[in-house]
Amino acid sequence: MSTLLVIESAMAGLVIGRGGATIKSIQNDSGAMVKLLNGDTADTRNVTIIGSEEAQRLARGMVEKIVGKVLRSETNTTPPPPPRQQSRGRGRGGAWRSRPRRTASPVETISISDEAWEEVLRENKQMELEMLQSLPPIVKDFYVEHNQVKAMSDEEVQSFRTSQNDITVQYVDGAECVRPIPKPIKTFEHAFSSFPDIIKVIKKQKFTTPSPIQCQAWPIIMSGHDLIAIAQTGTGKTLAYILPALIHLRKQPTPRKERIGPSVVIMGPTRELVLQIHDEITKYLHDNIKVVCVYGGGVSAQDHQKLLEDEKPDIVVATPGRLNDLIGIQAVKLEHVSYLVLDEADRMLDMGFKNQIELSLRHVRPDKQTILTSATWPEAVKNLAKYFAKNPLHITVGSLDLSTVNTVTQKIIMLKEHQKEAWLDDFISNNLSKDDKIIIFMRKKSSVDKMYEHFNKKNIECRCIHGGRIQADREGSLADMRNGVVSILIATDVASRGIDIHDITLVINYDFPVNIEEYVHRVGRTGRAGKTGSAITLFSNYDKFNASPLIGVLEKSKQPIPPELYKMASQ
Repeated sequence: MSTLLVIESAMAGLVIGRGGATIKSIQNDSGAMVKLLNGDTADTRNVTIIGSEEAQRLARGMVEKIVGKVLRSETNTTPPPPPRQQSRGRGRGGAWRSRPRRTASPVETISISDEAWEEVLRENKQMELEMLQSLPPIVKDFYVEHNQVKAMSDEEVQSFRTSQNDITVQYVDGAECVRPIPKPIKTFEHAFSSFPDIIKVIKKQKFTTPSPIQCQAWPIIMSGHDLIAIAQTGTGKTLAYILPALIHLRKQPTPRKERIGPSVVIMGPTRELVLQIHDEITKYLHDNIKVVCVYGGGVSAQDHQKLLEDEKPDIVVATPGRLNDLIGIQAVKLEHVSYLVLDEADRMLDMGFKNQIELSLRHVRPDKQTILTSATWPEAVKNLAKYFAKNPLHITVGSLDLSTVNTVTQKIIMLKEHQKEAWLDDFISNNLSKDDKIIIFMRKKSSVDKMYEHFNKKNIECRCIHGGRIQADREGSLADMRNGVVSILIATDVASRGIDIHDITLVINYDFPVNIEEYVHRVGRTGRAGKTGSAITLFSNYDKFNASPLIGVLEKSKQPIPPELYKMASQ
């Protein structure tokens, strides 16, 4: 059984993706074999799907989401020929017959000629031009350089960047350096003196100075550049793109009431992160700007559809899966999105959202402004940046090597697994002050539930959060921590990224995480927004395979290292 889909040749490039990435993803995610062949006419292509009925259904749905309209579809229900019967006994004359050895099937390849591929690229470029001609113009450069910034010499600029946690700024490899890199700002007035409404909302939050990434990101974004910002959590990345977004959507030549759908889309990996981003944005809203947050779990796509229809938001903050759902039921139009943010892109890719991101964002105009943030810079994030950003500037705050923020004091305690619970009981009873607010990280959901019950029996007020709890419980636990109802949160790594509880004083790694990257993100829950914090890690022989990478992080962060950890790493 196989399925044939006939599509417009102009859509072939979208199905294939860069370097065959999209068609490979369709095959991997559906389990079907997908082949793209020349069609019966010059303006069509044939997509052949082979596999189980369910695999074909999944692959067909993915292709239809990409192309939007299928010209014709056919299902070939001819069953495969029955297997040839082989005798298991002796042949004539009593001799054993050897079964012929099966040869391996040849590896399937995408059958499209170089000429056809060039034609696909030309047609895609023509489609982009036609799409842009049908859309209203956008403006991305609003920056007015302050006289004090303009007066900074190259030496002063470099000295300031070095003092701000060693900021580096450059165009990505292969980009065309068509404009000078904007100089960093030192004060809020340097960045927003031309935007008094923004200055007013900043003053309400009682900030004193911009963070290092804000100093360099604001002039870059407001000058209209695409931006890739690499920095650890707790460095002010969210505000770095929020304030320029508010200016961007207000300054577009098309009046807001005439735009179809949102002007700004911000994508994040988890419900907790997009809710946090939404809450942060609401602190700075003015001029009747509206924002809506959509995410999977807890709220149906239909409820979010009604919310979007009622609110008609200027900004949509979304998880990739839910945004894809809403596009599929035509609940949101992205054609007028001119400002796109992919926040914590590395985490989104780690969670397998690459397909949903690409499917959703093919609806966004190609000349949009793109901001991508990430804590790390692996090859997968580089490829995502190449796909969505045009001639971007690349900011790195600190080193690209894994290291924790310098506002966190780290302590490693070496003990046996069975000693951990007694150590924690003693620490909670004798070492916590009334001002402490802590997160205890554990590896398993069952361990979190068990520790939560253990604390309750001891009348220790706490909350817990992991992926198995319903959304309302997770949000309630976070709210109780933020509002000071409790001061202890027990969590799995679902909470180690994106959750922003500003006044966490201590992180306890009861169980070491699955890799060193998650250790860095866990520790990054404290020491945020210029405050100091502490992290205590209980390390046993069970964790010995992480001894070497942990030593590397501690050395880079200039933290004390127990002799036993060195010994364990050398074994």
